[in-house]
Amino acid sequence: MGAYATAYERSITDPTRFWGLAARDLRWLTPPDRVLDDGAPPFYRWFTGGELNTCDNALDRHIDEGRGDQAALIYDSPVTGTKRVYSYLELREEVALFAGALRGLGVGRGDRVVIYLPMVPEAVVSMLACARIGAVHSVVFGGFAARELAIRVDDARPKVVISASCGVETARIVPYKPLLDEALRLASHKVDHCVIVQRPQAHADLLRPRDVEWSEAISTALPAECVPVAATDPLYILYTSGTTGLPKGVVRDNGGHAVALRWSMENIYGMEPGDVFWAASDVGWVVGHSYIVYAPLLTGCTTVLYEGKPVGTPDAGAFWRVAAEHRVKVLFTAPTAIRAIKKEDPSGALAKRYDLSALETLFLAGERLDPDTYHWAERILNRPVVDHWWQTETGWPIVANPLGLERMPVKPGSPTMPVPGYEVRVLRPDGEEAASGEDGAIVLKLPLPPGTLPTLWQDDERFVESYLSRFPGHYLTGDGGHLDDDGYVWVMGRTDDVINVAGHRLSTGTMEEVIAAHPAVAECAVIGVADALKGQVPRGYVVLKTGVDTDPERLREELVRAVREQVGPVASFQDVDVVPALPKTRSGKILRGTMRAIADGEDPPVPSTIEDPAVLEQLRGILRPAP
Repeated sequence: MGAYATAYERSITDPTRFWGLAARDLRWLTPPDRVLDDGAPPFYRWFTGGELNTCDNALDRHIDEGRGDQAALIYDSPVTGTKRVYSYLELREEVALFAGALRGLGVGRGDRVVIYLPMVPEAVVSMLACARIGAVHSVVFGGFAARELAIRVDDARPKVVISASCGVETARIVPYKPLLDEALRLASHKVDHCVIVQRPQAHADLLRPRDVEWSEAISTALPAECVPVAATDPLYILYTSGTTGLPKGVVRDNGGHAVALRWSMENIYGMEPGDVFWAASDVGWVVGHSYIVYAPLLTGCTTVLYEGKPVGTPDAGAFWRVAAEHRVKVLFTAPTAIRAIKKEDPSGALAKRYDLSALETLFLAGERLDPDTYHWAERILNRPVVDHWWQTETGWPIVANPLGLERMPVKPGSPTMPVPGYEVRVLRPDGEEAASGEDGAIVLKLPLPPGTLPTLWQDDERFVESYLSRFPGHYLTGDGGHLDDDGYVWVMGRTDDVINVAGHRLSTGTMEEVIAAHPAVAECAVIGVADALKGQVPRGYVVLKTGVDTDPERLREELVRAVREQVGPVASFQDVDVVPALPKTRSGKILRGTMRAIADGEDPPVPSTIEDPAVLEQLRGILRPAP
């Protein structure tokens, strides 16, 4: 067997030995009594009895091993014209000092701290400072609506909220303090203190004595040492959307999280200590938690914190400039970002301006990677492009091409093979395993590997109901797809993106693949809308590449014909609209559910996660059916 097959088999047949060996890469203050505690299924815990500190493993351990002068964090902010490099020693100094400031504000082990910051170094410092003293952080995406922030404050019940005077976008300043003040007015829970980072682009008025400036908080603080915590103690809470409208607080523990992320950096991403890793995401999302902050630092890498956009800061060459300037080895971003770059620079001319010799691999995740985008990126960069699939709940990849173990053959449209530790299955509605090539619900056999959610914050019942009740003994991912004869996983989209056309279950992801391959199309979305005759019919929306001038009716005919030929007449695909933009979340996911609700005549609220509400408003007239 190859290296991947060997590792995978060991992880499934003997997970205790497999993850026990992986745990040796960390510094434990007290070794665990048990690697896998399976005494109370479906609640499994990893490394019970063990004690460690995540910040110690992310910073202090590397300094003790002689890496103190190595760059730990590179801050690159084209929106403010700021760049700064922090060595491991410098970052620990900042973290220890702010940890002491938090302690001075009454924060201790197990207390919660909400972090509501833009992409500034203080966000990384805050997260690590909480970990240093055993506090539980909950990062809320900077600029989230006041009501959404209030809901998270009431659920986490923090002692302290850390925020900033503003966020900086490409064309505007977003004042954070009024949003924070309104959120705390709406919240039932009352926080003790707010620490505010005053940015030069806007000044925030403080409400004394509750509010204190960051600079004031650290001016009298004494550096704090690392506090031992149990491996099973929570490191953070990260809220993700729920079907009831109330967010679900995904819990991440300290021990399993550190072991899994450290293992993933070497075995999935092919990273070694000293390498430069850039996850072009936001600390408010799980990618930012795992692969901007924790995984690179746990591995002794240099991580890039980028306050900018893929286009517009200043142009579609922004990512290539950052990768070249900082000698990035691996770039990780979302397919949406690459499609945005492709739309503005279809020929890839801007990439040719930069020395990308250090860049070895482009990793993409966060949504389905259509083959057209995959082929474009591979052609422009002339290096491997790796699709991989995971979720907020898992915290690290479920399916990937494990470059650090063995480079597997690529099948565009598939994120490749299950990562060691994950037993991936595809089930029919009756719970029976689907045949090869047959679409069904993608599930993960319990127990889940380390680093995944052990439960939801103070809500075991909702954890079981949301993820474990549909197929007992399995975690329900909520995604649909199939396994092929070679064991490759094909994720075709959320199960609610499977539409039923006259009794035929069809994947909108498959139709999107066909549409995205058209040379005029930059990006697209297909949704299923209600139809009196067929139950549902697909409707397509496309954004054209910059500079493309085509007749909309001719384009519609070409796209309809392509779907008919490649998917089949059964798809009943006939409607395509050219639109200026698609509504997306701040993390780049297209709001297909909201689009579908409008198209079905409903009036859904504007999601709090939306990047630009104006885009959705522009589309309402196109989406809404004629009276």
